[in-house]
Amino acid sequence: MFSKEESRILRQEFWTSFGKSFPRKWILYDTKLKGFSFKFHFDTKTALVAIDLEDDLENRIKYWEKLLALKSILLDDYLPEAIFEEEYYLDNQKEISRIYVPLENKVSIHNKNSWQEVMVFFNEKMGLFEAFFEEYKDIIEG
Repeated sequence: MFSKEESRILRQEFWTSFGKSFPRKWILYDTKLKGFSFKFHFDTKTALVAIDLEDDLENRIKYWEKLLALKSILLDDYLPEAIFEEEYYLDNQKEISRIYVPLENKVSIHNKNSWQEVMVFFNEKMGLFEAFFEEYKDIIEG
């Protein structure tokens, strides 16, 4: 078991190491679309990359409908394993809409032996999410 401080230090080490191993500018929150962001998630049980829709319900529905219209393209051409969840609850019970790709293998941010696998997964899958977004941004925001 790790103390909160040990866990914090490991998390910081992972993200620093990820940034050094794959030095590039990710879009993440800089989509220019209100409430539309890309997320990396890595904890003691799972790793995933996601598109999160977190704005007011009206905006969420607008973007969700556009993404559903592009679903077959995303699945066929970019990320066949993507999971669409219109009602996704975060740990704090906040409801969002999320499209995500989980890493199937068991990994933990506390286990440095799994870090390289997660970094490669993050780089590949987020790169595909961003390529999809760049190609279809005009339709999504339209």
